[in-house]
Amino acid sequence: MKNTATDNFREKLKLKNIEVQNSFKEKFPEAHKFFLEKGIELGKIRQHSARLIGAGALTGTLLLAPPTGSGQLPTPSEIIKSVENLKDNKTQEIPQKLLIDNLKSMLPEVVRPLARDEEKRLEQLIKDITNIPAKASLEGEHLNTTYGYIGAEQHLKRYPGDILENHGPYYKEGIAPGLGAWGYFAHSKGELTTNLVDTEKWYAVVQTLYLPDWSSRQPYLRDWYKYRKVLIVNTKNGNSVVASIADSGPAAWTGKHFGGSPEVMEYLGGPRYKKGAVLIFFIDDPENKISLGPVEYNKLNISSESLIQI
Repeated sequence: MKNTATDNFREKLKLKNIEVQNSFKEKFPEAHKFFLEKGIELGKIRQHSARLIGAGALTGTLLLAPPTGSGQLPTPSEIIKSVENLKDNKTQEIPQKLLIDNLKSMLPEVVRPLARDEEKRLEQLIKDITNIPAKASLEGEHLNTTYGYIGAEQHLKRYPGDILENHGPYYKEGIAPGLGAWGYFAHSKGELTTNLVDTEKWYAVVQTLYLPDWSSRQPYLRDWYKYRKVLIVNTKNGNSVVASIADSGPAAWTGKHFGGSPEVMEYLGGPRYKKGAVLIFFIDDPENKISLGPVEYNKLNISSESLIQI
């Protein structure tokens, strides 16, 4: 009789457990999905917590335990010598591989707007590897997404009467029939400075018109975004470019979030690169010390990994 009562009680507990799990799944689908992705079963969450506490205790014990074998640790002079040896062996490929590997583990497989904590980790990663002070949010401004698809753009007319043949070897993309969002870069060819030539050469396009406060703050935002420096990172091969925002777009129906000049796209992914996933962060450069163009933090070139033809 006692066993029967125990069995009945156990069955009721099982039914209640299932009922609670189903209720949690219906009320909190995102949390349920998160637990599944982490391999955590709701019915065994207590056991999981116990394992975490145990692991934390073990880690604390290891950290607080006196070091052993300290005599075998390298001295500071040996560490410095090892670093110098790495440089002598031309291991400049390592930073780009490190960036690629980290981006692969940190970014979601499906392109989407990133959470603030995700962006903060990426800011630190980029700063550590490229030495570029990249910011997802700068002076309170933030794009609708910092992780999206970039598409190839045409050259922009820099002054009245400018023609395609004046833009160097990148003829195949053509020249836009209209002007960029801020009009001509110069009033005449004679007023076209080297800085303005580079601004058009390494220009980026972002969707300013889709910002939620564009209409209400348009005069300020128009000036703030004009020629604003951004860092564009090809998330597949690590190739990075410092560009200047010089146009608004692309249209939402294209499926692209950003655009790049012919020179920008060439460096990011090669001559056939027309579309790909990138990160675009603002550059915190109040003293204008960072030049436009490629960020050559090493000489590795594996752009073929991300070539996409459309």
